[in-house]
Amino acid sequence: MFNLFLAVSPEIFIINATFILLIHGVVFSTSKKDDYPPLVSNVGWLGLLSVLITLLLLAAGAPLLTIAHLFWNHFLRRDNFTYFCQILPLLSTAGTISMCFDFSEQERFDAFESIVLIPLPTRSMLLMISAHDSIAMYLAIEPQSLCFYVIAASKRKSEFSTEAGSKYLILGAFSSGILLFGCSMIYGSTGATHFDQLAKIFTGYEISGARSSGIFMGILSIAVGSLFKITAVPFHMWAPDIYEGSPTPVTAFLSIAPKISISANMSRLSIVGSYGGTLQQIFFFCSIASMILGALAAMAQTKVKRPLAHSSIGHVGYIRTGFSCGTIEGIQSLLIGIFIYASMTIDAFAIVPALRQTRVKYIADLGALAKTNPISAMTFSITMFSYAGIPPLAGFCSKFYLFFAALGCGAYFLAPVGVVTSVIGRFYYIRLAKRMFFDRPRTWILYEPMDRDKSLLLAMTSSFITSSFPYPSPLFDLTHQMALSSYL
Repeated sequence: MFNLFLAVSPEIFIINATFILLIHGVVFSTSKKDDYPPLVSNVGWLGLLSVLITLLLLAAGAPLLTIAHLFWNHFLRRDNFTYFCQILPLLSTAGTISMCFDFSEQERFDAFESIVLIPLPTRSMLLMISAHDSIAMYLAIEPQSLCFYVIAASKRKSEFSTEAGSKYLILGAFSSGILLFGCSMIYGSTGATHFDQLAKIFTGYEISGARSSGIFMGILSIAVGSLFKITAVPFHMWAPDIYEGSPTPVTAFLSIAPKISISANMSRLSIVGSYGGTLQQIFFFCSIASMILGALAAMAQTKVKRPLAHSSIGHVGYIRTGFSCGTIEGIQSLLIGIFIYASMTIDAFAIVPALRQTRVKYIADLGALAKTNPISAMTFSITMFSYAGIPPLAGFCSKFYLFFAALGCGAYFLAPVGVVTSVIGRFYYIRLAKRMFFDRPRTWILYEPMDRDKSLLLAMTSSFITSSFPYPSPLFDLTHQMALSSYL
């Protein structure tokens, strides 16, 4: 009983801590002594402390993970794969909250509820990563999505933020219905919801007729619903507008956290519930389409945040390459890609708020940034070069392992497409660097110094980006252990 409580203690703690933060904000928001600006800061620091305590609780349960454990009627699974994947959403949440302090002050964004709604979906992400049942998967993903709809529209004085939240709500509800339909079709055709039971049914019996069609439709619907949540082509249409309209820390959170949790759950589902290679074929098509569209669409963008949205779509295609392989090497390369993509995205979106505090909105406004703020220009350029996959940065390491895994499993068409789209994508990444170092701005802008929280965050992520390629052994060993654990 104690082991069961210790295994789910991170989720229990973070949901209770979030409710306490909400009560704290409601009580003190009516006090004239503690008005909104200090209240937002207090809630932010308490939220950051809650996330760090959750990380400690997660580390306390690590000794239980020498072998896989199933809890609560096989609804949840705890192993090394679960443990290390759960660290990433927590770190992403901590990074997002640290971006909110200066952003709230500069934008006069005084709603403490938006900070409370950042750790709240993290609990759903932790549950989704450990979900080993289609019911648990759906019950975990829906509270996460509901919080995203609200925080996307949390900047109530901006019509763009309101539009982003409305679009996300309508399209997200549609994708959730498709996901639930897929779970229902599989249950109606097999009578099972546990992933282990589905694996036995799919591999041990010859299924034909109406049951085979129902299973195929169920797997297809689950894949469509999940691919929508992670902005994979052709279900990406909502991403650029919502990423542009949402507050910048929220955009960073939407770019990273859902992709981690859904990718982890889909990798577990693809391992134990593959049916005739259906999932691999779907991921193969979506991977190619995402890489091509992400590379081409970003070249026509003129705003700062929209190329990052299309870059996110393109990197979803690269990460899907690991799914398309269906091997341990593919899962390992996928995990490497997720780790590096998360660090690059946090790095990029930590710089964007520092530039937007002087109302930098368009790429043309970045002219001569190297002369007015050379450190920010250098850091942003390193991040863009890593996105482009230029050695010796972490982005090259990520794409190398992904394409190598694709060649190893016989996907000889997927790897060349990835290489070509990566080369095409370098043009708009290099264009940003060229704009910062060699172009003259339309109006000279004096940038304010970056706050200490984002400076520390940038130092950590930039160190990871620059050191992963020269010394990849720790990341390689960690992801190899995770990939093996997912198959055992």
